[in-house]
Amino acid sequence: MTAPETTGNMSDTSGIPARLDRLPWSRWHWRVVMALGIAWILDGLEVTLIGSLGSVLERQDTLGLTAAQVGWSGSLYIAGAVLGALVFGRLTDRLGRKKLFMITLAVYMVATLATAFSTGFVFLSICRFITGLGIGGEYAAINSAIDELIPARVRGRVSLAINASFWIGAALGAGLSLVLLDPAVLGPALGWRACFILGAVLAVAIVLVRRHVPESPRWLMMHGRADEAQRIIEDIEAEVARQYGSTPPPASGGHVAAAAGTPPMRQVLHVLLHRYRRRSIVVLAMMVAQAFVYNAIFFTYALVLTRFYQVPDHRVALYIFPFALGNVLGPFLLGPLFDSVGRRRMITLTYLLSGIGLALTGYAFMQGWLTAFSQTLCWTVLFFIASTAASSAYLTVSEVFPLEMRAVAISIFYAIGTGTGGFIAPVLFGWLIESGNRTSVAIGYAIGAALALLAGWLARSHAVDAERKSLEDVASLSD
Repeated sequence: MTAPETTGNMSDTSGIPARLDRLPWSRWHWRVVMALGIAWILDGLEVTLIGSLGSVLERQDTLGLTAAQVGWSGSLYIAGAVLGALVFGRLTDRLGRKKLFMITLAVYMVATLATAFSTGFVFLSICRFITGLGIGGEYAAINSAIDELIPARVRGRVSLAINASFWIGAALGAGLSLVLLDPAVLGPALGWRACFILGAVLAVAIVLVRRHVPESPRWLMMHGRADEAQRIIEDIEAEVARQYGSTPPPASGGHVAAAAGTPPMRQVLHVLLHRYRRRSIVVLAMMVAQAFVYNAIFFTYALVLTRFYQVPDHRVALYIFPFALGNVLGPFLLGPLFDSVGRRRMITLTYLLSGIGLALTGYAFMQGWLTAFSQTLCWTVLFFIASTAASSAYLTVSEVFPLEMRAVAISIFYAIGTGTGGFIAPVLFGWLIESGNRTSVAIGYAIGAALALLAGWLARSHAVDAERKSLEDVASLSD
């Protein structure tokens, strides 16, 4: 029997979470996911572009940079992302999800376009730093909005799939560099500029789509804008009902406390360090472990292939494609298990398997048992699991803290994880690889493995069982 139509006939706006969670998956949800989830594709595109174009920018017919300057441009991008997350994350809680995910995308778009017209190291560095500001700000705004709009029963798989789209951007960046840098197409002198211009064009298209994504009704209720929240939820229900004919009645629970506002930073820190101390420790361990492992491997991917396996520079991008495929498929295929088997079990399993896999691969590398092909195959299989673990870190940080401080919590842990992985891991591994000693590099892999195992062990005892629960119910669970 078809459930009775409920669209537009509910005046209790405090029950908005239940009204959102009971909606069937619809075309409206697909539009939201596509419009907002593109942020990770942009990050993957940017990271891969600067990695693929590093040697090109050293040419005298481009910018004539030194290797150190290329490295600094990457570090400044990471620094911008960390600062952007902290600044825009706080503003996302204060000013709203929609306002900030439009502003941060505009910052990214303008800075990426300006990068294409760089004339030297200083101008390039400024552009890369500002681009990082936009991308870092995107994370807090986007993850907050998505979690608050997606039904609880599928929140895990959707969040993991969106986070995995980073690697679609990575493959896109590798493909762009291969094609546009080809002398038969544009060549190095113009091709690197075209890569960044196309990134800005992609951002323009995203702006046009995002205009139609509404503000989070949960956030509106929290800030005393009940009438606006009611209007938005009725519009969403009406659109879903046009596809299905009716919408099921909402379950009880998941009420938002109206007009609670944005808490001061002192209160935010008190909640993180005292009320939710255990989940904060778990999230911190997860974010640091995934950032260290990912940045250690990905930012030194080309160095390992060229130094130890003598892969030509112009063919390195080819080895990114299978690696990216494994990273995309893992969260897409394993993501549904986070909603059925449960968060705690899957987080524990993926982190422990990642740690074990990294340790074994590092040992095989140290013994000289691998070739460029088998090394890439090992990374592809390993990161099928590790990508899922990393995505679950972003899912966890975005769903286990209260609504009024969700974005700033995301930004704090993202900044710590990215700062650790973005600065320490690449520098450490760059130094280890420079030594030319396989044992030294394997020790670095062992450090990453230990961090992953620690995160898995902590998750086993202290991760939150958030599957199929409303965000409000998750926040109310005892720590």
